[in-house]
Amino acid sequence: MANKLVQHIPLSILDLAPITEGNNAVVTFRNSLRLAQRAEELGYRRYWLAEHHNMESVASSATSVLIGYIAGGTNTIRVGSGGIMLPNHAPLVVAEQFGTLASLYPGRIDLGLGRAPGTDQVTARALRRNHMESAQDFPDDVTALQTYFSADNSSSKVRAIPGEGLDIPIWILGSSTDSARLAAHMGLPYAFASHFAPTHFLNAIALYRQNFRPSQHLARPYVMACVNVIAADTNEEAEWLATSFFQLATGIITGRRRALQPPVESMEGLWGEYEEEAVRQMMKFTFIGDRKTVGSGLADFQQRTQLDELMVTSHIYDPQARIHSYEVLKSIQDESFFSS
Repeated sequence: MANKLVQHIPLSILDLAPITEGNNAVVTFRNSLRLAQRAEELGYRRYWLAEHHNMESVASSATSVLIGYIAGGTNTIRVGSGGIMLPNHAPLVVAEQFGTLASLYPGRIDLGLGRAPGTDQVTARALRRNHMESAQDFPDDVTALQTYFSADNSSSKVRAIPGEGLDIPIWILGSSTDSARLAAHMGLPYAFASHFAPTHFLNAIALYRQNFRPSQHLARPYVMACVNVIAADTNEEAEWLATSFFQLATGIITGRRRALQPPVESMEGLWGEYEEEAVRQMMKFTFIGDRKTVGSGLADFQQRTQLDELMVTSHIYDPQARIHSYEVLKSIQDESFFSS
């Protein structure tokens, strides 16, 4: 029997703006825009970009600038951050940036916030210089952002213009129970990074739902989770495409990061037993295969989690194959391939 809930939950995309081997950021940005435009045609709800720094394989370091580029090249899809790493920025600067984006593209901008630096500690210090904010200041910084966006802040000595009085949805992003508690306490939507941090996922979303306090922003809990999907016309093709993802993940585990590599026929010699086990554990919520395989896996995942929205990221070397993966995923939903 078709799982009606899975059929109708919104699908969204997280783009890490991958720099592929042999290419540069210029190519990456063009590929991201093509993907966003196709996602809009297919009916995806959101297109989010993530803030990372000092990573050879990621081009989305100036996240708000890239959000403007994607929003300017599309018409209806929501565009946002998954997320802005708030300890790296003064809340006023974020409020002004996203106030500008929301003024240019009204009703289409989301602000997802994370408490991690999105990089190593040395780079984090270079980003912050004399800015002493840390993860411990995150709740106060979120509150400060809400204040800057509030129309009631018009009499304050410090105002976000543009930004003040604009309805810019704030999301709490996280990979732990701490972020779940904060999102529940503040009555904000919650997005979990289950695509790379599966350990606390089920506990975190349960805690969020149990402790949610309705707010002026949200009446009931709203959970979105991100997973890895590599879909193709056959299982064999999908497994081959996935070797680029496995190489990338192995580089994260070993600290030998590189641009996203082309697929290979076999991972033998590219990872050892320990690396493979670590990658598969870290990337637990990864769905690779054809329509039937991916559909069955996602139906089981949704049955266990009862998500309100599913966000997908796909580390695929060839840009057209990456677009096709999202086409396959949408066809799975549209053609009721999800089954329970």
